[in-house]
Amino acid sequence: MAITRWRPRRSWWTPFGALAEIQGEMNRLFDTRFRDTDVFGDGAGLLERGWRPAVDIHHDDNKVVVDAELPGLKKEEIEIGVEDGVLTIKGEKKHEKEVDEEDYYRVERVHGTFERSFRLPTTVDTAKITAKYKDGVLHVEVPKKEEAKPKQITVEVK
Repeated sequence: MAITRWRPRRSWWTPFGALAEIQGEMNRLFDTRFRDTDVFGDGAGLLERGWRPAVDIHHDDNKVVVDAELPGLKKEEIEIGVEDGVLTIKGEKKHEKEVDEEDYYRVERVHGTFERSFRLPTTVDTAKITAKYKDGVLHVEVPKKEEAKPKQITVEVK
């Protein structure tokens, strides 16, 4: 059974019918074109780049925290590194089971290699980075250097 795109019949003689048809085709064209090509300007399409896990980054007075969603990975499949002030998280999410492409009705879960890099502030101590992985979330803590932490100075009144 072949899957075909359903296209509603629009009447060309109704006001703006032709315009709506053209706009729908342009939206479809741009949607599929940008889904599979160089959206992020890095020269690689999604098929070459793999997938991009969602990441939250925040900080407080003591540390910078990076939380990355990496569902379905084992901790052995995740690599974390720091070089020249850039934190890099990379790995590969393997396809879980082999099924012929023609036996699928729909494929929405992503798999393949990924790599995310983030420039760290100069106020952090990259030698003391810690990482934990639990329930599909990678939690990376990068502590700030002592001299970068805010200090409270008391003012004496004479």
